[in-house]
Amino acid sequence: MEFKAIIENFNTKLWSYHLKVPHLVAKHFLEQGIKRVVCSLNKTVEFQCAIMSAGDGVYFILINKKIRDQLKLKEGSKVEVQLTQDASEFGLPFPVELEEVLAQDKAGKEYFDKLTPGKQRNIIYAAGQVKNPDLRIHRAMVLVDHLKKNKGKIDFKQLNAELRSQ
Repeated sequence: MEFKAIIENFNTKLWSYHLKVPHLVAKHFLEQGIKRVVCSLNKTVEFQCAIMSAGDGVYFILINKKIRDQLKLKEGSKVEVQLTQDASEFGLPFPVELEEVLAQDKAGKEYFDKLTPGKQRNIIYAAGQVKNPDLRIHRAMVLVDHLKKNKGKIDFKQLNAELRSQ
């Protein structure tokens, strides 16, 4: 589905830059149980994201700094948006390094598989956000070790400290 939108800013600590998804477009996906979509902006940048509710029938998609910088977008910028269903299993690219660590660590894989989809995405995102492949391997090991130490629970404060000390 295609529509035009304006980049807006919530100006809160939780959420900032976003674009509003028209109610009928959001309804089209959400009525089918689809929250995760692939979003294309100005037919140049494509990324996986979620249609989120702000309440009162308002839906939005967050636009991160990397994408805004890539397209030179700022608050008030107009964009062409195309949304399609995200058919991937996790809703974002799965780093090969994390896949390899999980393949070699049975207990870590069991804990990962028991996480909610949102927490699985947190782990996948954290593993993949480093550019250096050696650091991605180390980060994947830290993430899986964290799951094992905490019996499948994620303590975000502790995990962030562990990731910073790598």
